Amino acid sequence: MFDAISAIALARLQFAFTVSFHFIFPSFTIGLASYLMVLEGLWLKTGRDVYLQLFRYWLKIFAITFGMGVVSGIVMAYQFGTNWAVFSDKAGPVIGPLMAYEVLTAFFLEAGFLGVMLFGLEKVGRKLHFVATCMVALGTAISTFWIIAVNSWMHTPAGYAINADGQFFTTSWWAVIFNPSMPYRLVHVLLAAYLTTALVVGGAGAWHLLKDRRESRAPREGTRIMFSMAMWMAAIVAPLQIYAGHVHGENTLEYQPAKISAMEGHYQSYPGGPGGGAPLILFGLPDDVAQVMRYKLEIPQIGSIILKSDIEAPLDGLDKVAPENRAPVAITFWSFRLMVGIGLLMLVMGVWSLWARLRGNLFGNPWLHRLALLMGPSGFVAVLAGWTTTEVGRQPFTIFGLLRTADSASPLAAPAVAASLVAFVIVYFAVFGVGTWFIINLMGHEPHPGETGPMRGETTRAAGAIPDIALAE
Repeated sequence: MFDAISAIALARLQFAFTVSFHFIFPSFTIGLASYLMVLEGLWLKTGRDVYLQLFRYWLKIFAITFGMGVVSGIVMAYQFGTNWAVFSDKAGPVIGPLMAYEVLTAFFLEAGFLGVMLFGLEKVGRKLHFVATCMVALGTAISTFWIIAVNSWMHTPAGYAINADGQFFTTSWWAVIFNPSMPYRLVHVLLAAYLTTALVVGGAGAWHLLKDRRESRAPREGTRIMFSMAMWMAAIVAPLQIYAGHVHGENTLEYQPAKISAMEGHYQSYPGGPGGGAPLILFGLPDDVAQVMRYKLEIPQIGSIILKSDIEAPLDGLDKVAPENRAPVAITFWSFRLMVGIGLLMLVMGVWSLWARLRGNLFGNPWLHRLALLMGPSGFVAVLAGWTTTEVGRQPFTIFGLLRTADSASPLAAPAVAASLVAFVIVYFAVFGVGTWFIINLMGHEPHPGETGPMRGETTRAAGAIPDIALAE
């Protein structure tokens, strides 16, 4: 059955499957670690038990998510040796040290302080425990830094040379790490992680607000605080993310114009001049065989304004790219629109929450709560759509313009790759499916005030002694 599918296609599908499963966990833990840091900081500043209550509530979820992220990430590393041995041999001298730096800096930092963060709340001093929480949050950010550096170098390679054996080696580590697209990708990914966490926290808060409304009881303080904080985050970060995405798109246009053509669905070039600018194609059906966008709905000339800030600017299409170097348009086109569409919904929810807050109705607006609940998992969908846009848009290369995907795979037979793919699908859905179900079950229980109390040998200050800006409507 699998003989009809190439080993390379199966290897790509396997890596896409495993990295998609893995990516959803770090995209949550990066933001959640920072959220835990903020909660503990507010508890130390105000002495209010409600922040400790929320800290312990989300700490359980963080521990499970972090564990699943580590396990799913280890599996991916093995695929570089099994399915992508040629890529590992050629690019290993560049990307290998970067991956090692991620382990030596981020992973060791997280591992060193994670135990204190998880189990040391009543065993070490408050300040030391807060330091541990900060170090874990810092470790997740450093890990993101190195991983994005590796991935960005594959898109915009710099600071390298190629020896007689076809291996890449470094001529400037600074240029490798801070390659042309790296800063833009790093900001975009970090903001995406913070938004993903805010949407999950907001969704959990919205669930309990709706439940309290159905049961005709006033929402608890912890529920109100986490929903309020999540809406603040969405209102502030969503527009920042849209702007960061726009700037990242301009960078991509400079270094990977073929990817932009695929994202925008521009099969044909636009000459510019009066009436000759590129349109913004909202929707359509890409036809890669005929190299045409069918049934398209477009706004004339707006594409040139968005990409080049000039209504008459010319824009190259895929007709300027050699046929063998063109990315698949259909997947890239629709995954990009899915990401952008979700981003716009995040912006709408953030603005709506600000309006409800100004009217003093943030906790009494069931339609806003329903939208927040619906948007709860949307951050994961957006980051996966963004990853799909980025990686499929890079095709047919693993190292853009230098090493083709077809020349990067191990010499394996299709049935061998298919067998491991099937095994991954079964195990992943069984293990991570149960873990995800358990996390959702934990979020279904409201934070309980009885879980908190003063730390050993200490007393808390009076609740309400310091105004709570998170509750301010």
